[in-house]
Amino acid sequence: MKNRQGFTLIELLVVISIIAILMGILMPALSTAKKMAQSIACSSNLRSLMIAWRMYADENDDKLVSAESGVKGRPNWFTGGLSYSADPVNWDIENDMKKSPLWSYAGRNPKIFKCPADKAKVTNNLGAAVPRVRSNSMSQVFGRGGWLDKTYNEGQQAWRTYNKLSTIVSPVKTWVFVDEHLDSINDAAFANACTGAWTQSGAQIIDFPANYHNGACGFSFADGHALVHKWTGSKIKDAPLFYGFNSSLLLNVPAENSWEDVMWMAERTTVKK
Repeated sequence: MKNRQGFTLIELLVVISIIAILMGILMPALSTAKKMAQSIACSSNLRSLMIAWRMYADENDDKLVSAESGVKGRPNWFTGGLSYSADPVNWDIENDMKKSPLWSYAGRNPKIFKCPADKAKVTNNLGAAVPRVRSNSMSQVFGRGGWLDKTYNEGQQAWRTYNKLSTIVSPVKTWVFVDEHLDSINDAAFANACTGAWTQSGAQIIDFPANYHNGACGFSFADGHALVHKWTGSKIKDAPLFYGFNSSLLLNVPAENSWEDVMWMAERTTVKK
C-alpha cells in the first residue's frame, strides 16, 4: 500500500486563502439577500395592516380608524406611545396591541405591526432585553392632520384629512402606513408637512421614516398596494440609528438635501382643500 501524504503547509495556506476569498465574495451577497428578504417581509406586513384597515372600514359603515386618540366617533388604531423605557407599553402586546380595533382583522398576528429590520430593544419586567412591539405608524391625515400645514395646527384648513374610506380623493396616491425610524417613533401617528414641501428651502421633516432597507422604507396605500421606496437625500437615507442612546434624532428639522423625499411623501399624503 502506498503511503498517503497530507497537505503541505503551502497547499494548506492556498486552500485557506481560497476559502477567505470565497467568503469575501459571498458575505456581501448574503447580507444583501438578507436585507432584501427583510424588505419583502416589511412590505408584506404593511400590506396586511392595510387589508385589516380596509376590512374595519367595510364593516363599520365606511368609517376609518383614527391615527390619534380623542377623534370623535373613531377609535385610535393603536394607543400608547413608544420610548426606550421599561414601561410595558413598549414590550407587552397585552398593553395596547391586543386592544387595537385592527387586532382581530389582522389575524391576531403581532408580527405585522413591525418591520423585521427594526432591532430596537427595551428591558421588560424580568430584566430581559426584548424587542419593542411596533415600528409601523399611520399617516396623520387619518387623524387631525396637525402638522400638514408645517406649523402645528389641529384646525388647519389647507389640506384634506379623511374619516371615511369613500372620501379619499386618490387612494392609489394616499399612503396609510409607514415604517417609521426607530428613534422617531413615539405615538402611532406619523407627521409630515405638505406645506412647503415643493421647495428645498421650505421642505421640513417632522417625523423620520425608516431607512433600514439599504436606505429605503416601506409604505402601504389606501388602494391596498404596498412598496419599498428608496430615499435619495442623505438627511433621511443616512439618518443614524441611536437606539435611544447618546444624541437623540432631532425631529421637525429642515429637509435640506432630502427635500425631494419630503415632496415625494407630500404628493402621496393628501390634496389641498
